[in-house]
Amino acid sequence: MTTIASINPAASGPSAPATLAALAVRSRTTEALLLADTLAAIAFAGGVAGAVFRARAILDAAPWLALALAAMAARGGIALVLADRAALAGRRTTTAARMRVVRAALALRPGAGTTAAELVGAAVDEVDALDGYAARFLPARRAAAVAPLVVLAAIALASPVCAAILAATLVPFIAAMILAGGAAADRSRRQFAALSRLSALFADRVRALPVILAFRGEAREAERIGAASEALAARTISVLRVAFLSSGALEFFAALSVALVAVYCGFALLGLLPFPAPESLTLGRAFFALALAPEFYAPMRRLAAAYHERQAAETAASRLAPLFSLPASPTALNPAMPPRIVFDGVTIRYPASDVPAIANFSLTIAPGETVALVGASGCGKTSVLHALLGLAPITAGAILIDGQPLQTGGGVAAAWAGQSPLILPGTIREAIALADPGAAHDRIVQAAMAAGLGSALANRQEGLHAPIDARGGGLSGGERRRIGLARVFVKDAPLVLLDEPTAHLDPAAEAELAVTIARACARRTAIIATHSMALAGIADRVITLEPGA
Repeated sequence: MTTIASINPAASGPSAPATLAALAVRSRTTEALLLADTLAAIAFAGGVAGAVFRARAILDAAPWLALALAAMAARGGIALVLADRAALAGRRTTTAARMRVVRAALALRPGAGTTAAELVGAAVDEVDALDGYAARFLPARRAAAVAPLVVLAAIALASPVCAAILAATLVPFIAAMILAGGAAADRSRRQFAALSRLSALFADRVRALPVILAFRGEAREAERIGAASEALAARTISVLRVAFLSSGALEFFAALSVALVAVYCGFALLGLLPFPAPESLTLGRAFFALALAPEFYAPMRRLAAAYHERQAAETAASRLAPLFSLPASPTALNPAMPPRIVFDGVTIRYPASDVPAIANFSLTIAPGETVALVGASGCGKTSVLHALLGLAPITAGAILIDGQPLQTGGGVAAAWAGQSPLILPGTIREAIALADPGAAHDRIVQAAMAAGLGSALANRQEGLHAPIDARGGGLSGGERRRIGLARVFVKDAPLVLLDEPTAHLDPAAEAELAVTIARACARRTAIIATHSMALAGIADRVITLEPGA
C-alpha cells in the first residue's frame, strides 16, 4: 500500500525537527507560567521554613505563613491558567497543521498514488499527535532547561552541600533518559506505521463494504482488521513499556535525591555526620533545602511525562514532511467569456496503466460551441473531461484555453456534472449550493427550477430544505442528476463539462433531461461525454472516439 511518505521518494523534504519547528505554535505565556510556578515554589518553601524556624513566636511566624499561603494560592492560579494556555497552543498547532494537510492534499498531482484513507489518517491521527508536543512538551522542555538551575541556586544559598547532592543525582538520570528516549523513538515510529496501516485498511474496507457483503467475505475481512488491531495494540504496549521505564528512572532518582538531602540535613542538625560538615546548617536553612528539594525534579517530571508526545510528534512530522514539501497546485485558468479550447496531440496515460487512455487527440472547439463526445466505454471520453479539470495526467501534447496552455496538474474553472453527482449529508438546497456556497437563496431556487426539480420539490413537505443523507437516500437517479445540473446553473462559469448526465435513464426521462441540459449549455462552451445519441443530438458537433485513439 502506498504511504504518504512515498509521495515524492526522490525528494528528501524537510527533516522531522524542521517540520515540527514550522508547525508547532510556541506559547511564551505557557513557558513564563512554568517559570513563575518555580518561583512560587521557592516562595512557598521559604515561607514554610521561616514559619517553622519562628514557630515559637506567633507574631514572628505570621508573615512567613502568609507568604506560604500566598505562594500556594499563586501556584493554584498558575495551574489553572497554564492548562488553558497549553490547550490553546495545542489547538492552534493542530488547526494550522490540518489546514496544511488539506492544502497539500489538494495540490496532489493526478496519479500520485496516495489513497483517501491515508490523507484522512494524516489529517486526523498524525496531526493529533502534534497537540501534546505544542501543549505540553515544548513549554516543559524550555522550563526544564532553566527551572532546575533556579531551584539549585536557591538551595545553594541555604546549603551548598544539598545543592551538590541534587546535582550529583542529575547525571545518571540524564543518561537513563537518553537511553530510554532512543528506544522510544524507534517504537513510536513502528506504532505510527501500524496505526496508518490500520486506518487505511479500515477505510478501504468500509468503501468496499457492498462488495464484501455480496461475496460473503465479512468473516475474512473482520479477521484481517482484527489482526491489524492486535498488531497496533502490541506496538502501543511496547511504547508504553519504554514510557514506564523512563518514568520509573525519574522517580527513582527524584526519591533518591530527596532522601539523601533529608538524611544529610537530619544528621547535620544532630551533629552525627561521619565527616566534618563544610557548612553550619540551621533548622531554617535545612527545612528550606528539604522543602524545595522535590521541586528540583518537578520540571523534569513534566518533561518526562510529555517525552512520549515528543517522540510521537517527531514520527508524525517525518511522515507529514513529504506531503508538506509538495509544490503548490497550479492556479486554475478562469476564463471570463466562453473559451476557445484546443487539444493539440494530447496523450493521457495513467501510472498504473500500460496503454494510454487516449493518444494523440486533437480537437478545436469554438467559443460557445457544444460538442458531444461519443464512443464505446473505455475510449477516453471521461479522461478528456478530467484533463480539462486537471484530474488526468497529460503525458504528451497540450491543451490551450484561449491560446493559454494548461499547466501540468492545473485545470480550468468549469461548471461540472459527473456520472454520479457527489451528495453530502444535508439538505437539497445545500447539495445544490455545493457549486457556489455563497449563492443567494433565490438563485438556488431558480437553478432548481431550471434543472427540472420543481415536481420533486413539490412532493416534499420541506421543499429545498428536505434532508438527504450521504448516499442520497430518497432521491431517484434522475433527481440526483438534476441536482448535478442545478449546480451547473448555479455556477456561473463560461465552460460546462458533463459526463454521462443521462446514463441509466429511461427514454422519456432522458428526453426531458436533454431539454434541461440544452438550456444549461446555452451561451457557454460545453463538452458532453455520452453514450446516448439522443443527448448528442442537442450538440452543435458530435465527435466519435475510438478505443486506443
